[in-house]
Amino acid sequence: MTVKLTSDTEMVDSEGSAITASDIQEGDFVTVELASDGETALKVTLGDMPQGGFGGGQGGPGGGMGGGSQSAPDSYDAVVTFDEDAEVSGEVYSSTGTDENAIHVSAGTVSLKDITLTRESSDSTGGDSSSFYGVGAAILASGGTLDISGATIATDAKGAAGIFAYADGVVHVSDTTITTKQGTSGGIHVAGGGTLSAENLTVETNGESSAAIRSDRGGGTMTVDGGTYVSNGTGSPAVYVTADITVENATLTANHSEAVCIEGFNSLKLVNCDLSGDIPENEQNDCDWTVILYQSMSGDSEIGNSTFDMEGGTLTSKNGGLFYTTNTESTFYLKQVAITPSQGNDFFLKVTGNANGRGWGSSGANGADCVFTAEDQEMVGDVIWDSISTLRFTMSGNSTLTGAFLQDETHAGDGGDGYANLTLEAGSTWIVTGDSTLTALVNAGTIEDAEGKTVTIQGTDGTTYVSGDSAITITVDSYQEN
Repeated sequence: MTVKLTSDTEMVDSEGSAITASDIQEGDFVTVELASDGETALKVTLGDMPQGGFGGGQGGPGGGMGGGSQSAPDSYDAVVTFDEDAEVSGEVYSSTGTDENAIHVSAGTVSLKDITLTRESSDSTGGDSSSFYGVGAAILASGGTLDISGATIATDAKGAAGIFAYADGVVHVSDTTITTKQGTSGGIHVAGGGTLSAENLTVETNGESSAAIRSDRGGGTMTVDGGTYVSNGTGSPAVYVTADITVENATLTANHSEAVCIEGFNSLKLVNCDLSGDIPENEQNDCDWTVILYQSMSGDSEIGNSTFDMEGGTLTSKNGGLFYTTNTESTFYLKQVAITPSQGNDFFLKVTGNANGRGWGSSGANGADCVFTAEDQEMVGDVIWDSISTLRFTMSGNSTLTGAFLQDETHAGDGGDGYANLTLEAGSTWIVTGDSTLTALVNAGTIEDAEGKTVTIQGTDGTTYVSGDSAITITVDSYQEN
């Protein structure tokens, strides 16, 4: 992404001292606060790369530095290059070169069975070239079709992803173990339009910006069935999404990060998966979350609707709230997911602007436009919204929400024309735990407090729609009872 600097742009270092553009060098980490046009920089802050929560800088969790101008390489250095049909079984491969691939498939149909591969390098640099193009990955397919089965892959180098599908590369991998130790080293990775399918993998990553299932600039398609995926580094979600990804019947665990990050016009569908996250505290974050849908403005993903779809399985939060969306359009769909909130249970859903500490849109104009649908779903926690965001929340089937709808204008600037609309279909229940504020409420279900008492529903114009015997009141602009 390119931003415009003007004579009014404030430029400071991490301590607040004034700097000039010439003080910023290639590779430096900067935070940019944008004007409402989304292009002009109001403030540029030069600082150190964050060390927790978001290992990806402005690019977000798991996203490498993000926003860089690194171009695609003309060629790749590799120990072995396949550019025609080949079948290999039982071979041992080793890579120790700087930013090299152990195996590069550029064309043909290649089969690798029961191979053992190690990639180690203390001089490799990682960064955008690794995140975007697969430079330094243990196995890279930039073209052709690659089938891997029964492999053991271990890497200990910056930028050394386990298996990377880029551009025209198509990869199918099964019954394989992947372990990565350093930063920018995802387990399985797509970017630039690559395609990867995986079955029954055991994946563990340990570095920063090293999601177990990872994608980056240019996106692609990934399907995963079965297996165990664990990330241990900060800024390393179990799944980092700048592509279209489907995961079924898998265990997905982030031990020092949010569980899922989806950026921009991309999607994640989870079916019968066990998902958990434990994001650490970080002063650059407005809140703590388990699943985030957002737009970083880094250029790593196309601006558009982020989609999270989870059906069956479990979702466990170890810290903070559950679902957070900001500076993007977003769609959530939940059905029969067994959810365990964190002990604090900060919120069930938060749909608001942000303080722009990471360059996520312009302060006061970076809310979210969210559609949230719950079907046959048990939910516990508050729903938080603000007036620069829009929320359409629908409960269908035998869904239950235990919580309140709270309007919080902390990051809404001068405010806007946003809204929060709730529709309860027949069979659904809202157990209201505190005074709530909504724009429109359509009710064909049951609304009561935790003691089963009727909750008062009144209009902002003073109209009493429902006179309850509970101490709790819901305030609405409009009310419809079906």
